[in-house]
Amino acid sequence: MSDEITQNTAKQAQDEVAFYYRPIVKWWLVVGVVMIIGQVVIGGITRLTGSGLSITKWEIVTGTLPPMNAAAWETEFELYKATPQYEKINEGMSMSEFKFIYFWEYFHRLWARLMGFVFAIPFFIFWRKGWLDKPLMRRLGVTVLLAGIVASFGWIMVASGLIERPWVNAYKLTMHLSLAFILYAYLLWTVFKVFQPQPVSFPQPMLKTWAKAITIVTAVQIILGGIMSGAKAGLFYPSWPDMNGEWIPSVLLNGEMWNVENFVNYDATLFLPALVQFIHRSVAYILTIMVLYFSWQLLKRADLHIVRLSVYMLVSMLIIQVVLGILTVINSVGIIPVGLGVLHQAGAIFLLSTVLFVDYQLLRK
Repeated sequence: MSDEITQNTAKQAQDEVAFYYRPIVKWWLVVGVVMIIGQVVIGGITRLTGSGLSITKWEIVTGTLPPMNAAAWETEFELYKATPQYEKINEGMSMSEFKFIYFWEYFHRLWARLMGFVFAIPFFIFWRKGWLDKPLMRRLGVTVLLAGIVASFGWIMVASGLIERPWVNAYKLTMHLSLAFILYAYLLWTVFKVFQPQPVSFPQPMLKTWAKAITIVTAVQIILGGIMSGAKAGLFYPSWPDMNGEWIPSVLLNGEMWNVENFVNYDATLFLPALVQFIHRSVAYILTIMVLYFSWQLLKRADLHIVRLSVYMLVSMLIIQVVLGILTVINSVGIIPVGLGVLHQAGAIFLLSTVLFVDYQLLRK
């Protein structure tokens, strides 16, 4: 009986490896990955232009079309005027200014709906034709579940800025962004699997451990970046390498500031902006040292072209992301620069991509 189970397991594994994914299926998955990148970038623009709270309702179906006449625009504008953001920040804005911020939030939601169609229609066609095997079907099911969770947290995030604060809650924004990155990473890993089902074995346990550690630190850095964005921490210390002339902000050395209240009401004092920016910078230095050491060791031990290529990609993207981070901080005087801020957020997703590509070459069995 045990021999039969073993044979069935081996046959199943062989069938999974032998399954031929048609090019159109592979590139359909790539389009999905690219569209998630687009959604993250559009989300960054929406956040940095202060557009995220311009649409005050979550209408999955009826919200597909924008206001079609002057009366409809007035209705939307009146709903926005009842929000804390309008009352505390944008009071007196013109209709044209409202239409600008409305556009970016609408475009963000429209892109999400478009992703649903791009996924669903080809999925049913490929499924009916038998072009999707069970392992890929399972992964696509998880992808749909993750997408639903990301969308739900998106509304939870928006709702947090419609009651008291003029901005969305930084922690909820971070959760929404982190879930989007998890969705992206899961689908990207799926793309790796269909394009390269069997990477060559890499018998270097020490470097595999380093690869895992770099992945964890990268994830932590992305989470910190989300809190940085939500708390607008870059505005308070727009200098580098010091932080307004200090290496450690004095507010962090004041023991009385270390209390729960300053973490909850983070926009009432300088404490959380100083803390999260200090940690974000520190982790960036740690990650840079880790990646450079890991890359040096990997290049000494790896002969495979694809592994060496992944190292060059990783180091290049790390350098670009560090430079973008510094430029974003030093130019955040009074306002966070939209262009640099969006590039830095996009850089995070590309850095994560290279980290995962290295992981796939080293850790995939």
